[in-house]
Amino acid sequence: MKTKLAACTAAVLLVCSIPAWAHRIDEYLQATILSLEPNQVQASMRLIPGVMVAPSVIATIDDNHDGSFSENEKRAYADQVLADLSLSIDGQAVKPQLDSWDIPDASHLRDGLGEIHLEYHVDLPPGTAVNRTLVLANRHLSGSSVYLVNVEVPQDRTLHVVDQKRNPRQSVYELDYQQVGTATESSGRWPRTRAWWDGLQLSSLFHLGMRHIAEGTDHLLFLLVLLLPAPLLAVGPRWAAPATVRQSLLHILGIVTAFTIGHSLTLTLAAMNFVHVPSRPVEVLIAVSILVSAVHALRPIFPGKEAWIAAFFGLIHGLAFASTLNRLGMSRWDRVAGILSFNLGIETMQLLVVALVLPSLLVMSRTSAYAAFRIAGAVFACIASAMWIAERLFRVQTHVDTVVNLIAQRGLMCSGILFAASGIALLLFARRSEEGVKS
Repeated sequence: MKTKLAACTAAVLLVCSIPAWAHRIDEYLQATILSLEPNQVQASMRLIPGVMVAPSVIATIDDNHDGSFSENEKRAYADQVLADLSLSIDGQAVKPQLDSWDIPDASHLRDGLGEIHLEYHVDLPPGTAVNRTLVLANRHLSGSSVYLVNVEVPQDRTLHVVDQKRNPRQSVYELDYQQVGTATESSGRWPRTRAWWDGLQLSSLFHLGMRHIAEGTDHLLFLLVLLLPAPLLAVGPRWAAPATVRQSLLHILGIVTAFTIGHSLTLTLAAMNFVHVPSRPVEVLIAVSILVSAVHALRPIFPGKEAWIAAFFGLIHGLAFASTLNRLGMSRWDRVAGILSFNLGIETMQLLVVALVLPSLLVMSRTSAYAAFRIAGAVFACIASAMWIAERLFRVQTHVDTVVNLIAQRGLMCSGILFAASGIALLLFARRSEEGVKS
């Protein structure tokens, strides 16, 4: 009985052991895309609050605390964001002018599905200088924010990007560019241009991919629950004896590889704008994928075909991954390098998670406690996925995100407890086997 209780506890820890140690899920992503014009600089901001920071952002916008955003409150927040920016051109301070704002309902922000979109511009100060320097500093909610800043390749051929500099957080950004006339342009002197594929931006997108998985508890829950029965062999309508270590490793490798192929395909197609699917049905189907994998962990409904299921649902998860890149406003060809770097971040985090839980799965599957462990994990996933389906399909408010994310923040500790529990279960199983032989 004690062994089964320990297994049940460890199972809940497994499905919640998202590696939040790699990234705090209470971060506020602020991405700014600059566009150069002869007389002004246009800017587009996308502000995406993580699920844990969303309540504080909502409270900042909802000045009268009535649970909804009025147009005056939306405009006031947009003005506040711009007030927290410092811009200068050629050493002269300039003031950003708000052009438009789009702030979704509080429920969308709370669920982590909404983003704030602001457009503003700054007019260039008078001057005839060929070499110009723009400096942008963003101090808005700096304690919980991460930043991305980039400039589009100018459409006007008299404007040429020379260099971009950023501090490690990208909260301070410096752009050097040239505004030249026909004579200079015709001389063939083209400055060096740096775009999304420079080292710092690639690194930022790589870490953004890792963060997306670390934050995406539903993505990892699908993968982890699908791995629960992977070390076992199906006999008729139930899971029976454990497979060999080699069989288990090959099975798990097949599942992870298939999921990678599936989501990489749709991530690329969607990020390149070849495929477009509304976010709401995608989010619902992701929750359905968790429910299907949880039912399979209870009773084998597609034994031996887990890799195919991972590939199929990976196609859906990839559409959700692509929405993050779409929010950054990159041009199509900039996305080629961006997709590669972002996807590498996703794969790295997935492999870290699998490597973290795989030893525990293999060890505990050799004991009688694994049945209780598997059932407890599957039941937890069933409940969580059902709540996500209700939230995303019927707009029903539940506390599933709060519960899962609170546990996920202690992901490293949960993983350690899980490994210790599997070791204890193996020792108890070995002791009972010895006693059985002696008797």
